Amino acid sequence: MKISAWQKFRSDKWGIAALAVILIYLAAALSVEIYDLYCRNTGSTPAYSQSSAKSYQPPSSEHWCGTDYQGRDVFCRMVAGTSGALKTGLFSGIIAVSIGVTLGMISGYCGGRIDEITVWLFSTFASMPTLLFILAFALLMGQDFLSSDASDVLNTLAGILNVESGMLGVYLAIGLTGWVTLCKVIRGETMRLKSQHYISAAKVAGVSVFTIIRRHIFPNVFHLVIIYFTTLFAGAVMLEVIVSYLGLGAQTMPSWGLMISDGQNRLWAGVWWEISFASLALLILVLALNILGDSLRDALDPRR
Repeated sequence: MKISAWQKFRSDKWGIAALAVILIYLAAALSVEIYDLYCRNTGSTPAYSQSSAKSYQPPSSEHWCGTDYQGRDVFCRMVAGTSGALKTGLFSGIIAVSIGVTLGMISGYCGGRIDEITVWLFSTFASMPTLLFILAFALLMGQDFLSSDASDVLNTLAGILNVESGMLGVYLAIGLTGWVTLCKVIRGETMRLKSQHYISAAKVAGVSVFTIIRRHIFPNVFHLVIIYFTTLFAGAVMLEVIVSYLGLGAQTMPSWGLMISDGQNRLWAGVWWEISFASLALLILVLALNILGDSLRDALDPRR
């Protein structure tokens, strides 16, 4: 009896556990977005930004994860940081997948000059220092180096997405550097698929290239898109933390990178909780994404 992909995935306890963890993070991020919208409409200060005189308080029943140097609750800031992390993974992943899948399918199917240009493109992007490229984009879009018209468009888009303008540069830069591996995989799979008999029959029947790619190529590479999206998502989250840690990502919104950067300054004095809980939140999310990616690969890959 043929076993469906869902049945295979459901039998993987680690995959189900990873999916449950990711859903908890998603629920937390959605709650933060709704809460931010409420605070903006009412003009109130979010709980994660409220300062108090109780700075550097260790974890207690009042503050589960302690307080930071401004007396802000670390647990609230850690939960609020999930929103920025997941938005980075989502938007950057969408950009990378859109570019990688489109170029991979077109170049793999058409070949010729288009394939040569695509190979040159992903070879060029693969040779770029990824972190420096991301930092340059974040600096360009976050420090008012753009024209006034471009800045207005950027600020409008940032307001719609509820992010800082510099973070849009991070999303774009991660997306522009993260499509290379997926493009290579999709290109190779498309080159294999176009030699199949049903593709040849569609060509003989006069079906257009766009229709063949949409109806026959894309559905057969979709499992690769899902698998690689989880990998891109995890990588984007880690890169956002690194960029924010270096001071070129999030500036005012809670970010695990900012929390780690702030916490390290007092780590020598025994103030361990801020950096520890932010790092733990990052570790759990990235680990769950990697486990989910492995489980999806086992369930969706037809060769398995």
